[in-house]
Amino acid sequence: MPAESTFAINPVILTIVAIYLLGMLYIGYYASKKIKGNADFMVAGRRLGPFLLAGTLAATEVGGGSSLGVAEKAFGEWGLSAGWYVLTLAITFLVLAFWAPSLRRAMVKTVPEFFCKRYGEPSGLLTAIIMVLPLIGLTAIQMIASAVVLSAMTGLSYVPALCIVVVVVTIYSVMGGLWSVTLTDMVQWCLIVLGLAIAVPFALHAIGGWSKFIEITPPAKMSVTGGIGFKTIISLVIIYVTSFAVGQEVNQRYFAARDARTARTGSFLTSAVYFLFAFIPAILGVIAFSMVKQGLIGDSLIQQFGTRYVLPVLIRETMPPWIVGVVFAALISATMSSADSDLLAAGSIFSNDIYAKVIRKGAGEREILIITRVGMVVIALLAMVVALFSTDNLITILMFSFALRAGGVFFPYILGHYWKKAGSVGAIASILLGSVAILLVKYNVVSIGGFDPVIAGLVVSLAVFIPLSLISPGKKEPTGGSLGE
Repeated sequence: MPAESTFAINPVILTIVAIYLLGMLYIGYYASKKIKGNADFMVAGRRLGPFLLAGTLAATEVGGGSSLGVAEKAFGEWGLSAGWYVLTLAITFLVLAFWAPSLRRAMVKTVPEFFCKRYGEPSGLLTAIIMVLPLIGLTAIQMIASAVVLSAMTGLSYVPALCIVVVVVTIYSVMGGLWSVTLTDMVQWCLIVLGLAIAVPFALHAIGGWSKFIEITPPAKMSVTGGIGFKTIISLVIIYVTSFAVGQEVNQRYFAARDARTARTGSFLTSAVYFLFAFIPAILGVIAFSMVKQGLIGDSLIQQFGTRYVLPVLIRETMPPWIVGVVFAALISATMSSADSDLLAAGSIFSNDIYAKVIRKGAGEREILIITRVGMVVIALLAMVVALFSTDNLITILMFSFALRAGGVFFPYILGHYWKKAGSVGAIASILLGSVAILLVKYNVVSIGGFDPVIAGLVVSLAVFIPLSLISPGKKEPTGGSLGE
């Protein structure tokens, strides 16, 4: 569990934060009025236009790792090159734009539902289990990041801050489903961009301007590739492309698009906004490093609570309270917009692909909707327990969670939309052996020369999926054939 915050409570900051949190709850209440059935809850009635789609996609993947985590890495060993953690997101959504129309045409609500229709119920259930477990961890990571920011904003200790975050995120997500999450995402994305963009000139002014910043910052910190290294950049692109291509929180947006063209356009727009945002948190992290080295910011809080507090400390030390409130609202927006998406994704998979397929076959739409909401509450509580005891680096956990769900699932999912021979035997073997390969590398049973475990999972997955599908080919049509409703 993170250390307790000793930041002093400022009434201006507290007021702005309270207004923001109440606003999120109101949006959840408003969105709940649009929910007529399970399709409205899970995929917003499949009515999202390109700008709503881009806004919710962008906000969903800019979370604790892309804000607090990037600043933390920039303050540490990566320097300015930490911006690649977000820049690779932009590359990823360029790639996904070419697959997005096929994903939308599948006419499903969840990724495991696609596996069930394409390969049969066993592969659907296996995929659901493989995906739900990392989503609990991903939800917990964003809750940790949200609680850290809220603690720094208000002076609350970590545990009550975490409780507030869990309650607010769970309530508005459970009330309105994807409608609620999409509307809150739009507000949150605007706050993220505005808030962190505002922070940069204030931080530069506090350090003495751009020229002074360049003068006192070690050149290695300003390298755009040196700190992170090309091996990590390549690994990030592979992890993102494979993980987001199968990730329920991303696919759920594509499933909710108005049509296939909207899915592609929304993906291109998402890529564009990531390019614009990429290096903002990294610049702030490097500025914080230089200010600490110059004694302009005391490093006692950072030493006491860890470098995950770098961005909140910088903001509180360099800006007036009303600006701090806005920027902190932006930070908590970044983390909460990812927490709600992961929570909805996990609840949707549980109800749609585990409860309705295994626990209670033949459950009606209303019953599934109730179970989705109940499942989201249970998952939020499980994530909260994880958040109370997790002390690992945010980006490290994120990368492993992304790898675990992608390694065995990616090739059966993507090829299943295009390749007629993709078969259930190959899919099940791919999912199982790809996931095992990731775990073997992660826990140092097998070495692959320092590359991310997802590489091993993908290689093993492809190596078994192609030949087994040729030996035992599938009998169902790819997307646009018999899978359509």
